[in-house]
This record gives sequence, structure tokens and C-alpha cells, in this order.
Amino acid sequence: MRLQLSNPSAHPDVAGLPFMERLEDWNGDRIHGVLGLHRHVVRLIELDDVTYVVKELPDPLVEREYRLLRELADDGLPTAEVVAALTGKPDGVDGMLVTRHIDYSLPYRTLLAGRGLTIPYLGDRVLDALVGLLVRLHLAGFYWGDCSLSNTLFRRDAGALSAFVIDMETGAHYPALTDGQRRLDLDIATENVAGGLLDLQMGGRLEADIDPWEVSAQIEHRYASLWAELTEPAEFASHETFRIEQRLERLHDLGYDVEEMEIVGSPGGDRLRYIPRVVEHGFHSDRLKSLTGLETTENQARRLLADIRAFATELHHRRAAESVRTGMPMRALPETVVAVRWLDQRFEPLTASVPASLRSKLEAAEIYHQLLEHRWFLSEGRQAEVSLEEALDSYIIDVLASAPDELLYFGEPTAELPIIVADAPAPDRPAPDQPAPDQPASDQPASLAPWPPPGSPS
Repeated sequence: MRLQLSNPSAHPDVAGLPFMERLEDWNGDRIHGVLGLHRHVVRLIELDDVTYVVKELPDPLVEREYRLLRELADDGLPTAEVVAALTGKPDGVDGMLVTRHIDYSLPYRTLLAGRGLTIPYLGDRVLDALVGLLVRLHLAGFYWGDCSLSNTLFRRDAGALSAFVIDMETGAHYPALTDGQRRLDLDIATENVAGGLLDLQMGGRLEADIDPWEVSAQIEHRYASLWAELTEPAEFASHETFRIEQRLERLHDLGYDVEEMEIVGSPGGDRLRYIPRVVEHGFHSDRLKSLTGLETTENQARRLLADIRAFATELHHRRAAESVRTGMPMRALPETVVAVRWLDQRFEPLTASVPASLRSKLEAAEIYHQLLEHRWFLSEGRQAEVSLEEALDSYIIDVLASAPDELLYFGEPTAELPIIVADAPAPDRPAPDQPAPDQPASDQPASLAPWPPPGSPS
């Protein structure tokens, strides 16, 4: 048996899991089933203050997914952190892959079912997040092979959603994808999304105004529009160089930055051709991290940067008034100094004022974003400026207190699909007492031997 550990000092308890046992036999108060349909047995395990996802699958798939998830992370793409890979168990028993659960993430079933979450409902943003994720993977040369809502987790991102790939067992990594590879991946995504939405609809868990076929048909158009904006050359007159700045601003609005570009002049010198060569996501989040050290999703970073600019204006007015009062000249503050003061005087005090029992509801950056939104609505209603401190009191009572915890969200249980068999099975159909080859694993943990087993490390 071989156990590979990634960054073992950060996950010291993982090596003590009972890997010699079959995953379906693991049992305990801190072991949970994972809702949804799965090809393999999957469990959610809480170890101290960290939660992990353990999946049982054949050794070649364990090795492939372990490698691809690490490559995704190395390329800065949104994915689950891979922690361990177990292969080589006796008698050809399936291996296991361990990843860290993505805190505050939600499955598509929760976002689209229209119940359980009220701050706010974001089902209409799921498709944009999924398409954006697929485009980012393709730009980096990753072929997904099974893009679906089930293989994606979503996290709130300042009124939008960020999507994270959590299953890459069918994926591959190339220097660059061909148009045919992208086309195939897009076709698979369209079919899988339609299937996932129809599954919810048949179970009565889909918002009534969502049409599975209409939604899935939008994927290709949205993908093509985003891909063209990020990659297609643009031609313009030689005196219209301002169009380059316009293109860059549009890319920045989408959260992308151009690390390299090529500008080619026509033989006559009257036309220019602009070609983006290296496009990378994370324009705002990288900027916020460099200023404050905060790690956030892209739209959260955009919102916090805007608040830093607003804080800078307020700070300037206060310092100008002080300069007039004292007669001392006022020097301009660097952006880095303003950002640190915003962190010390606004962001950290406000987020620290949230009761400890409520901090697992949402990420700190998401709480701050929703606080800014809440203050705006209060100010509009009163037709007067409401302070952030006053808005926070109202937000905690009226919004946050009644919201579900999203740090580790289990959602509502779903019923398993029954397997209907004939009295006399056909030769190519399994007998009634045998599992169907494509039967999804049970969503609920088995209640067999206690975990950890006697004599195993804890």
C-alpha cells in the first residue's frame, strides 16, 4: 500500500485515517454522506477544524486525479486542495483520494432548488460561473471531459458566484487545446447540465421558472462570447490606439489581465492588429492581496477595492480639514498606506464585531460585501446616510442570524432513485440482488463497524 501526502505538515491527522478499511465501512459522528449522485463512494470527514472529502476509486483514476488537481492548483485555477492519494491496497481493492473541502461552498442543488438560502438566491448566476470556469480551464490547456453541475461547487462572490472544479478523473492537461477538444468538452457540458437540471425538475426541487433545455442551450453562446472577448484579435485604424485601452478595461471588468500582447501594423501602416497572447484571471483579487494580504474571490476583491477607494476619499477629506485647522501641509498617502488603514480601521473591526457564533455563516469578505449592500438599502429607505456600525447591528439581526451556516453546508437530504427490475432479468441486465453497473453510490453513510476501528490509529 502506498500513501502520498501533499503538504503533510498542514494536514497531520490525515495519515491516521483507517485507509485499510473500505470507505463504506467508515462510520462515526463526524463522518457524513455527500448529497447528490456519485459514481463512487464519497464521504465528508471532519478532523478538528478542517473538513476533508474522501473518494474511493480505482488506482489509475486516483493517480490521474491527484496529479491533475495539483496541476490545477499550480496554475492558480479554482479547485479543491488535494491532500492524499492511497493506492496499492491488497487484492486489487480500490484506492482513495483525499481533498480538503472547500469552505463556504454550496452544491448546485442548493442554489437552484429555491429553498433553504435567502441571502440572496443566486441560481441565475450558476451558469455564468460554470461557463467562466470552463473557459479558464481551456485557456490553461485543461480538458475536463465531464463538465457538469455535479462536479462543481459554488461559493458566494459579492452578488455573483465563483465555481470550483472538484472532479477531474476524466480530465487531461495539454500545452494547448485544439478547437475540437474544446468543442467536445462544451458538448459534454451542455448535455450534463441539461441532465442535472432535469434530475432536479423530476424530483420537484427546481425553481418553477427554470427550463432545463433553455438553460443548457445558453451555455454555448455564453462560452463563445467570453472566449472571443479573451482571445480574438481586433483590428483598428492606426490613430485609434485608444481601442487597446478599451479592450483592456473590458478584460479587467471580467476579472482578467493581459500579461502579454502583440500589436502588428499593416503593410501600409494605416491599420493595427491587436492580439492578446497571455490572458490570466484574478486581476482584482491579485491587486487586493498585494495591498492588504486578504485572499478573496474576484468579485469580492472588486467590491473591497471600491470600498478602499471610498475610504481613501473620506480619509483625504478628514486630513484636509485637519490640515486647514492646524496649518500643517498635507502630504499624499501612498495607496498601500491607505489600504492598511482601511484594513485596521474598517474591515477588521467590523468583521470582528460579528458574534463568534455567526462567523461560520459566510466568509468575512462576503459578510463585508453584504454589509455594504445592507447599508445602501437602509440609506435608501431612510433617505439619509447610515453608518456602517449601525448597518452592522441591523444586518446581524435581520439577515445573518437567520441564515444557514455555509462553512460546512449539508443541505437537505434527497431520496435515492429506485432500481426497477423485471421478474426475469434479460441476459445483459443484472439480477435483482446484484447492483446495476451504473447505480450511483448511496448518499448516506453506512452504519457498519465503528470508526475508527479497534486498534487503528486515531
